[in-house]
Amino acid sequence: MRGRKILIAGATGQVAVPVATALAADNEVWGIARFADPAVRDGLESAGVRCQPVNLASGVFDGVPTDFDYVINFAVAKSGRWNVDLAVNADAVGLLMAHCRTAQAFLHCSSAAVYDPPGDEPRTEEAALGDNHKPLFPTYSISKIAGEAVVRTCARVLGVPTVIARLNVPYGDNGGWPYFHLEMMLAGMAIPVPPGGPARYNPIHEDDIIATLPKLLAAASVPAVTVNWAGDQVVSLQEWCGYLGSLVGREPVFEESPQALRPNPVDVTRMHELVGGATVDWRDGMRRMVAACHPELLAG
Repeated sequence: MRGRKILIAGATGQVAVPVATALAADNEVWGIARFADPAVRDGLESAGVRCQPVNLASGVFDGVPTDFDYVINFAVAKSGRWNVDLAVNADAVGLLMAHCRTAQAFLHCSSAAVYDPPGDEPRTEEAALGDNHKPLFPTYSISKIAGEAVVRTCARVLGVPTVIARLNVPYGDNGGWPYFHLEMMLAGMAIPVPPGGPARYNPIHEDDIIATLPKLLAAASVPAVTVNWAGDQVVSLQEWCGYLGSLVGREPVFEESPQALRPNPVDVTRMHELVGGATVDWRDGMRRMVAACHPELLAG
């Protein structure tokens, strides 16, 4: 994408920062968030992102234009307070769509956490939904499901072409869930895993998120289209922790816990049809993550 005017909501998030930075090279990119960390805001502005402070929970978009070509919503709340998390993850999305109703496309970043895992089979977009993350984040899955419902309704009412992308374990040079596992190993902490076999997921590197994003926007429609946004390789948490440990000379210690998140692999057939597949091998991506976050520990 070049020469477009793009709004990114939740611009300070782990996924949003590299996306905003990449898009700002050739487009006019605005970012909205609370910008509680001045260093993150400075980094975005240095990359060319125009930062506009907005409290998404309020639903007030003062100072934010309405004439964007594309709107990408990465905003998310995990406070554990229902009024706050529903306001950000659901209510605010509908208000944002109404504010930017002339956009050519709206991308709502949802999560594979909306699926209710019945077993270890990859979930298609038609699989059952449920309270996947309740043990750790009691409001998260339900408020993300609510957000999808709001987005689907607003797409039809407002006539905004929309795509709902369910992200599964994003990671990259600036972190992600595997990074937290790395830090736990370095701190000598046990990593909680669910009882039973390996906990499998589809980690997706930030490079593949950035590469597939233009095609996802091109796939937006009315009614909204829903697609899993995930890596092609199904990898267990135990496997990537073992690999990360081998890079830094640490042996992961796992502890079975009923509070641990359950496995959540997804089917990427529809993603392949719409945008193609992911290209970054998970080992290469995670080695790059270690090199970026802990170059002093990278062995060999």
